[in-house]
Amino acid sequence: MRILVTGGAGFIGSHLAERLVKEGHSVVVFDNFSSGKIENLSRILRDVDVVKGDLRSRSDLERAFAGGVDAVFHFAANPEVRVGDPQEHFENNILATYNLLEEMRRRGVRDLVFASTSTVYGEASKLPTPEDYGPMKPISLYGASKLSCEAIISSYAYTFQFKAVALRYANVVGPRAKRGVVRDFVLKLLNNPRELEILGDGTQRKSYVWVEDAVEATLLAWRGTRGGFEAYNVGSEDSITVVEVADIVVEVMGLSGVRYRFTGGVDGGRGWVGDVKYMHLDISKLKSLGWSPRYSSREAVRRAAESALEELRG
Repeated sequence: MRILVTGGAGFIGSHLAERLVKEGHSVVVFDNFSSGKIENLSRILRDVDVVKGDLRSRSDLERAFAGGVDAVFHFAANPEVRVGDPQEHFENNILATYNLLEEMRRRGVRDLVFASTSTVYGEASKLPTPEDYGPMKPISLYGASKLSCEAIISSYAYTFQFKAVALRYANVVGPRAKRGVVRDFVLKLLNNPRELEILGDGTQRKSYVWVEDAVEATLLAWRGTRGGFEAYNVGSEDSITVVEVADIVVEVMGLSGVRYRFTGGVDGGRGWVGDVKYMHLDISKLKSLGWSPRYSSREAVRRAAESALEELRG
C-alpha cells in the first residue's frame, strides 16, 4: 500500500514509518519539522518520500496526496501537554485533522489511523480505565483537542464510510523521544548529578509503554478493525510513580546520594496545571486481538533511560 504518515519525522511517527517500510509499504512522510527531525528518518530516508508541509495548508496537503494514497496514519499534532496557547492546539490538532479528513474525503481515501492519548479520559475514577469509560472530562487543552479530533473522525467514519482507528496511548518512551519525564530526568542529572528537581509531589502514578510495542499495537489495531470507528488503549499492564521513574534513571546513570527536590506541584501534587495525576489503561480490548506489551512500565522506563543517556552523551 501507499501510506501517508503525518508527523512521520517525529518520535512515534518515525518508528512507525520504519516499520511500514520494513513491511514493504510505500511511505510518504508529511511533516512541518517544527518538532520532527529529518535525522529520525536516517535509516529509511532513501526509501520514503518526504513532503515538508503544514496540515493547515490545502496546497501542502495536495502535494502530500499527489502520488495517490491508500491509507493515512495521522501522527502530526502540537505535542505540548502542558498549558499552552489554545489557538495552537485548535489549529495544529483540531483544524489540521479536519483539513486532513476533507482531503481524504475529496480523494476517496477512507482508511485512517489516529494517534490519540490517554489524557482524553481526564481524571478517570476507574483504574485501569477501559475505552468505554465516561463521561470523558479532559483537564488539559491537549487532551481536549485530541478528544475533539476523535469526535470529528468518528463522524466522518459513519457519515462518509471511513474505517478509522484511534489509539489512546499511555506514556510512550524510547529512542528519539525529545520530551517526557525520562529524558527530562536524564538531562537534569547530567547537568547536576547531586540533585534532581521533580515536578509535583512525586506520587503521580502512570503507565509507560515501549515505542516498538506501541507501533506493534497500532498496526494490529489497524488490521483488526473492519469499518466504522474504534478506539483502543495502548499501555502496559502496570503503572509506576514518578519517584520510581527517578530511582530507575539514577540507577541507570550509576549515581548515588542524589537528593530529590520536589516542587510540590499544583492542585494536589500534579506536575503542572492539566497534569493527570493517575493514569492506568485497561488494555484488554487490544489483548483480545492478540497484542500484549513485551515490557512492563518499569522495564520500558529503564530501556528509555539507557537510550536517552546514550543520545544525550553521544
